[in-house]
Parts: sequence; C-alpha cells; structure tokens
Amino acid sequence: MSDSADDGIFKRTIRSFVLREGRVTPGQQRAFDELWPRFGIGSDDSLDWPADITLDLPSIFGNDHPVTLEIGFGNGDSLAEMAAAAPERNFIGIEVHRPGVGHLLLKTEELGLSNLRVMRKDAVQVLKTALPPASLDRVQLFFPDPWHKKRHHKRRILQPAFIALLARVIRSGGHFHAATDWENYAEHMMVMLTAASDRFENTAGAGNYTPRPDYRPLTKFEQRGHRLGHGVWDLVFRRL
Repeated sequence: MSDSADDGIFKRTIRSFVLREGRVTPGQQRAFDELWPRFGIGSDDSLDWPADITLDLPSIFGNDHPVTLEIGFGNGDSLAEMAAAAPERNFIGIEVHRPGVGHLLLKTEELGLSNLRVMRKDAVQVLKTALPPASLDRVQLFFPDPWHKKRHHKRRILQPAFIALLARVIRSGGHFHAATDWENYAEHMMVMLTAASDRFENTAGAGNYTPRPDYRPLTKFEQRGHRLGHGVWDLVFRRL
C-alpha cells in the first residue's frame, strides 16, 4: 500500500507494508486451492489490481447489505468473528501475507460464513479503482504497522492522500474506524483525520478517542497488552 502522494495521487515508490511471506502450511495451501474460488476476489498471485475493473459488490455477495472493508486483517480471526456476529452485513478483508489469507479462508469455511470475502491486493489500488464511489459503509484499519522510527513515518498508511481515497469509497454517514496500540501513531492519526474535517467528523468529539466499540473483538494480543499496562486507542470518524 503506497503512502507517498503527489497532488493527492499515490506514488508506487513507497509502500506502507513489507511483504514477509512466512511459511504456508499444507492446510493453508489447500485453502488457496479449494476455497479461494469461493471466497476470494480477484487473483491471489499478484498484489496489483487492474485499473479498468470495478467490483459489483451486490453481485459478489448476492445482496445489497452494507459492506465493511478491513485493511490488513492479520490472521483474520477477529474479522471472521465480526462477520459471524453480524450476518446482516457483508465483509471484505484485504491482506497481503499468504499465511494470514489462508488462515482466514479456513476460518470462513469452518464457520460457514457467506458474508465474508477476501482480497490479496494492494489496498491503495483497491480504494482507488476497484471500488465504486460511496460503496462502503465502514472501513477498518486495526493495528497497522506504526513505523515508529521518525525517518519511517512517511510509510504510515494513514496520510492525506489515503484519507482522500477513504472519502471516495465511504458513503455519507458511513465510518472509518482505526485502532492502534502506539500512542504516537494514535496522535498522528488524530492529526491526519482532524485535518480532513471537510470530509470526516470525530464521533467522540474533537480531539477525543472512542471507547472500543462492541463490534471490535478484543484480541489475545490486546488482552496481553492490557495486562502489561499498554494502551489502545480507537478513532471512529463519520463520513460527512
């Protein structure tokens, strides 16, 4: 996911992720072979999205339920839990790391979910060209790479050009929900989103963070952090 911008358009020279493939288990490989045709969107062997193809979400899901998009779902357990708890909503998860994608495919099969689809793509390209304008009800960005060294802050995904893409795909009245366990990144997010006040408003009031909504599962990683005294900051902004 590219982060640098020139006149609001992302360049391809800087990505906000590092592709660490890891080991794909035999079960995860079976998921790609057998389950991707059912639950995958697009190809699984390239991170690029064709610029001339736009998704028809009602056709993909077979209904016109509101759609939640999660960017960078990790192993997908929490996303699968959200989809199972909200059958009245559709969910799309984007992740570049094959083991995590394979894990979510297996979880989708295990839970018998019909309202969850998976993409292995560059999320910036998806937001820019794959999705129709105002087609999403909510976009989620949970615990993205904080790129905590100052010289790497330009790689943080939440930048003005990225927010412009969010504004393109989120419907009026829809929401962008971000969460991080790095206070400095939370402050960065607050500054970036507040600066976009002509397109988004803070549902918790100016400068305030939001208590974790019930729909966002408390992960094991987060529970461990709480026990160690680590904070987590949620930001929920409404599209105007």
